[in-house]
Amino acid sequence: MKRIFPFIMAGMILTSCSKNDKIEPVNTEVKAPIILEFDNIAGDNNLQLNAGTYINALGEQFTVNTLKYFVSNIKLTNTNGTQYIVPQDSSYFLVDESLPESTDIRLNVPEGDYKTVEFVLGVDSLRSTMDLSKRTGVLDVASGHDGMYWSWASGYIFFKMEGTSPAAPVDGTGQRKFRYHIGGFGSAGSPINNVKIIKIDLQAGGLAKVRKGRESQVHLMADVMKVFNGAPNVSIAANSNVMSGLFSQTVSSNYSNMFTHNHTHN
Repeated sequence: MKRIFPFIMAGMILTSCSKNDKIEPVNTEVKAPIILEFDNIAGDNNLQLNAGTYINALGEQFTVNTLKYFVSNIKLTNTNGTQYIVPQDSSYFLVDESLPESTDIRLNVPEGDYKTVEFVLGVDSLRSTMDLSKRTGVLDVASGHDGMYWSWASGYIFFKMEGTSPAAPVDGTGQRKFRYHIGGFGSAGSPINNVKIIKIDLQAGGLAKVRKGRESQVHLMADVMKVFNGAPNVSIAANSNVMSGLFSQTVSSNYSNMFTHNHTHN
């Protein structure tokens, strides 16, 4: 589900939702709500699972059936440079495009005017190797409801995108599918590290002015076209099934550029 307006109204959104010249008192001893809204898109279009058809930089047509990724270790920095780190035990979320409620991450943070949001795309090595009793909620490996854990490799899938494409070779089921399941935190047994730190500047699109009695909503766009369109471009025909291995680093390097800030509601 999408909450963004058509892109032609972006200027109106910034004016009506983000600009607030009134000087408001701040009490850093008080916490207030902030919502990080992840809107998954494909270029200039809203992402539509099982329906939308898109074309990457190499001219390959594709449809997305599944999109899920972990967001964790969230940090916010306010205009005076003070950083607030969300307590780690409460800082693991799974964004699943098929579950609209999962695309809104709700936090309580000290009042302030926040200029940057930082998070890990994936699951850090420390949490990945903790006792199972410390890995609950979306990290519960026994639940099996989200398909974001490799039992054979004892590791989380940080980013999963699956779909169909005429460019993909025919698989064992007779279908032309692509599957990108990217994980790996740089362990001794598997030195590939696909943990990505994402830092987003909110200043151009509007500071998050967090105050008690209202919800500040930060609208973040996640563009799946970036998975394919990067340096280098990723070809579905040549790389339709990427999980482990060196090429997973190319995919993760590309998707680390997915995220941008569109606007803020205060």
